Amino acid sequence: MGPPAATGSAPRSTDPLARLLPRPRTGERPPDRRSAPDREPVLTTDPALRPEGYCLEVDDDAVRIVHGDDAGLRHARATLAQLRRVVAHDGARAGRGGDAPAPGTTLPVCRIEDWPDFAVRGVMLDIARDRVPTMDTLRTVVDRLASWKINQLQLYTEHTFAYAGHDEVWRDASPLTATDLHELDAHCHAAGVELVANQNTLGHFERWLRHDRYRPLAISPDGFDWVFGIHRPPLTLDPAKPEAFALVSELLAQLVPQVASSRVHVGMDEPWELTAERTPEWAAWLGALRALPVLAGRELLVWGDVLALHPELLGELPAGVTVCEWGYEDNHPFRDRTARLAEAGVEFWVAPGTSSWLSLSGRIANMIGNITAAADAGLADGATGLLVTDWGDMGHHQQPPVSDPGLATAAALAWCGASHAGLGAGEVAELLDLHCYDDPAGETGRAVVALAGTNAMVEPRPPNMSALALPLLLPQWPVGRALTGGLRAEDLAAVEETVDAAGAALGRARSRRGDAAVLADEIRATGAVLRLSCHDAAQRLAGDGTLASVSAAGRRALGEEVAAYTAEHRRLWLERFRPGGLADSLAWFDHLARCYQDGTADPAWFGPGG
Repeated sequence: MGPPAATGSAPRSTDPLARLLPRPRTGERPPDRRSAPDREPVLTTDPALRPEGYCLEVDDDAVRIVHGDDAGLRHARATLAQLRRVVAHDGARAGRGGDAPAPGTTLPVCRIEDWPDFAVRGVMLDIARDRVPTMDTLRTVVDRLASWKINQLQLYTEHTFAYAGHDEVWRDASPLTATDLHELDAHCHAAGVELVANQNTLGHFERWLRHDRYRPLAISPDGFDWVFGIHRPPLTLDPAKPEAFALVSELLAQLVPQVASSRVHVGMDEPWELTAERTPEWAAWLGALRALPVLAGRELLVWGDVLALHPELLGELPAGVTVCEWGYEDNHPFRDRTARLAEAGVEFWVAPGTSSWLSLSGRIANMIGNITAAADAGLADGATGLLVTDWGDMGHHQQPPVSDPGLATAAALAWCGASHAGLGAGEVAELLDLHCYDDPAGETGRAVVALAGTNAMVEPRPPNMSALALPLLLPQWPVGRALTGGLRAEDLAAVEETVDAAGAALGRARSRRGDAAVLADEIRATGAVLRLSCHDAAQRLAGDGTLASVSAAGRRALGEEVAAYTAEHRRLWLERFRPGGLADSLAWFDHLARCYQDGTADPAWFGPGG
């Protein structure tokens, strides 16, 4: 199995309208494909247009924008800016320079009529699994997402907001403060992006329950036996304990008023310790949240996994609740579940994922299939939003560019699925080079996408992760068995070839982003951790799958690799993210280094918290 192509710079399409992100719903060009002068647009308002809709015309006489509302005008200007970028990239390819278009340049003659499939097109970033962005990073993300017509941002928190009176929970996490949220909310508003408060309120409370002060609020204060023989610390608040609800009420009272949105995401997913017999308490907890004064008049967003397993609870949902039906595989039964929600008369969104977490480099084929299935089901059954999630499970080890293909794909398919039918990895790479990496050489996006395909170059392909991540994160598990059963040395060698090809592509790249050097290093670091995984797995496959079967010399070499990668992971983290959480993220690699040194691994290891 050879590596995917990561070279070449010819554009996949010469039509500038096909190279917009997202592509417009309708776009017409004259047969002669001529250009016209670029001018400041003439603006006209037409209230009869669809919400967020616009018409953009470029001809010999003028550039015209017709819009029905402020959002439509923003989207039209975003499209115009992207057209200018395409022209600039084509000029750079042709050797005419590569700076931003100067006055008097041309635009393709065209007429675009456009509006979105989904009223809400959101991105949820996980800032609870160790990695809290700096304010500069958040502002940059908001501006980029807005340029792609994304109109909502959620920051998923468990313990990374500086709640007054609870500093023992967040003191080492470099949390966002109320001032941070005020500033970010204002920046989002100016960009046409809604910032939504997001605080899990039932499950995923492990960062709180590990402290003596809060542990009695858990269903299982001493922890519980999870899957694969793993014992987990307490994760879920006990809905039968009034003190647990009092804590959640206090947290929401502090967080929710910090942003202007009338929506609040209260989570409630994966309450692992809540038995089937106690499932009605889930609905009662949601009802009690609905009655909180701080949430009065606000739309509550809640994850849909419990409702999917217990559809009898659908009839108990209080008014003003929107269900986010989530699933992260390309075969997730979105259509079955959205049809059930629609039949029950429940407001709902679809929530696919970027497939970045637990992957090292991404899972691009799965990601495209997952987001496509979500968008198709949501459009068919009346979803009012698409929320793509970008998680950081088990240490947030994927570098930021690994998430970019999923964010771009979600922006495209949430805006207009019909315009992106059959979207493929190569097209995603080109769109990223144009509208994310600003690389007229067309190489940066190709490198990212090539690395994102490596998970499919090996067997097996376990759900929600890449088999290539497992030897590094859980070194106690023998390679070639269970979730890594089917790994072959020849496939690992092909992955290394892809890493080499991606590195060569970066050598030809010409990204003009201000952070181009950091970006390239993040992509190289992605290749380096893939290479480490391949070296680890190959040596273990040559033995009996355990670290003990690897020679002392082999383990020393692996130790040198992990030490080099750990240093780079630390350096790159601090380029875009706050220092809190870095120690927990690095703990996975520190543990791996100890395993290489000793040749043994703790069978109970599952991260620094437990």
